[in-house]
Amino acid sequence: MKPAKMAVIVNPASANGTTARRWPEIAALMEQEGLDFAVYTTTGPGEATSLARQALEQGYDLIVSVGGDGTANEVVNGFFTPSGPVREDAAIGFISMGTGGDLVKTLGIPKEPQEAVRHLLQSGRRPVDVGRVTYTGHNGARETRYFINVAGLGLDGDTVARVNRTSKALGGFISFLWGTVVSLLLYRNQPMAITVDGKLIYDGPVTVVVIGNGRYFGGGMHIAPRAEMADGLFDIILLHNLGKIELLANLPKVYRGAHMDHPRIMSLRGRKVSVDSSGMALLDLDGEQPGRAPAEFELIPQALQVQG
Repeated sequence: MKPAKMAVIVNPASANGTTARRWPEIAALMEQEGLDFAVYTTTGPGEATSLARQALEQGYDLIVSVGGDGTANEVVNGFFTPSGPVREDAAIGFISMGTGGDLVKTLGIPKEPQEAVRHLLQSGRRPVDVGRVTYTGHNGARETRYFINVAGLGLDGDTVARVNRTSKALGGFISFLWGTVVSLLLYRNQPMAITVDGKLIYDGPVTVVVIGNGRYFGGGMHIAPRAEMADGLFDIILLHNLGKIELLANLPKVYRGAHMDHPRIMSLRGRKVSVDSSGMALLDLDGEQPGRAPAEFELIPQALQVQG
């Protein structure tokens, strides 16, 4: 079934500018498939959120994100205000063009644009859970954002900050692998007190704590292999006080999702997570780095419709 009104949010800067070069080809594919759509093009960070909200307010019932995981996160945030959804009858779709492509792996959406367009056309809508996080922004103020895939604090926040400062010209896997290796060589485990559904589960040095709605982050790391995006629960993965050599030795296991039996890895599920830190625990939010702990995460069950 074709949507009545489709708006496409294009981030031409994503994938190190590859999206700008390939967008005419993607648009032609969409037109060949008989899709009718309006195009909104971003010109800077954060603009995809305001453009998505504008399109929703103008009556578009399917908003398609064309870009990376960061673009997808911005578009998701356009569907919500701090108090709740802008429109409950609208859906989001994804044509992944970014560095990581982690979100579409869990959703089962093809990465190749032509197949992604066909998938968008042929698939129905399904509800997924969404996370809401309140954290300390870079300016020191408390801020609230939503996320659809994976959030985390610690090593992954440090890695995302480093990778996002590079050109990412070598692609997602190499860029994030390089960023991870450099970060873990420089990173110092941060003190964190972690509470899940009102119960303190850990208080001490943390390498990384992951709050997973999806399964993948960091350009293909299978960090939360048991996560389901519509089960009403976060998968919380805690790596506590791992040393640098131990981290390097176990990194291949993380890409395969074979790390869950490590004695210093804790896994549990919950709907509310609170992380406090007396150090500098940086936040990773769907591949973006908007701030740091303290942070409070809340799962909102089946809050967003996904086309695909």
